[in-house]
Amino acid sequence: MSEHTVSAYDEELTAMAGKIAEMGGLAEKAFADAVHALVSQDLALAKSTIANDVRLDALHQEVEVKLIEIIARRQPMGQDLREVTAATRIANDLERVGDLAKNVAKRVIAIDSDLQSKKLAIGVEHMTELALSQLKQVLDAYTRKDAETARKVQEADAEVDAIYTSLFRELLTYMMEDPRVITQCVHLLFCAKNIERIGDHATNIAENVFYMVTGERLPEERAKVDETGAA
Repeated sequence: MSEHTVSAYDEELTAMAGKIAEMGGLAEKAFADAVHALVSQDLALAKSTIANDVRLDALHQEVEVKLIEIIARRQPMGQDLREVTAATRIANDLERVGDLAKNVAKRVIAIDSDLQSKKLAIGVEHMTELALSQLKQVLDAYTRKDAETARKVQEADAEVDAIYTSLFRELLTYMMEDPRVITQCVHLLFCAKNIERIGDHATNIAENVFYMVTGERLPEERAKVDETGAA
């Protein structure tokens, strides 16, 4: 491969990394907006979050098409192949984060300004802060090709799981004590589960970043503290 071709190839990979970083920014904002809409019962913000998901979907399709073109034309191997494969998987995870944010926004509309327990909503907000922190860290790790930070993000997923389990039990107790709040608590349960899934997608991205950089796999068995099945 000529020096000119290598340079052009590197530019394509850099451009793809930039597109994925843009997707990450959109996904982070979508989820932050969705949960803010939940806590403040801002229906207008919820509706705009749902509408804005098309931007993330369009960018995801653009990235997919470009990555397929790169594979077809460049036939990457070794480190380059790992980078292209990781980009494909990370783009998929970010598109799913956008879908989860849209799901939360839809729950806001379903609750329709009738959220009686602000305390529980704040619990959801706290879990969101942790999950979004994981997502931001792992996207930074992807940009910097930082395997160690990716490993730490994988390990931190247990904290989000633990908060989800605690919130799940608290919501169940609240429903048993006052049947009038069952509907809104069910909506909050779905919101909490969507937020917990952000942590899972951040962990998926961490595993792909680690493999992209090192060529090795992180241990698949990681601590999962979601005990809601037992509950």
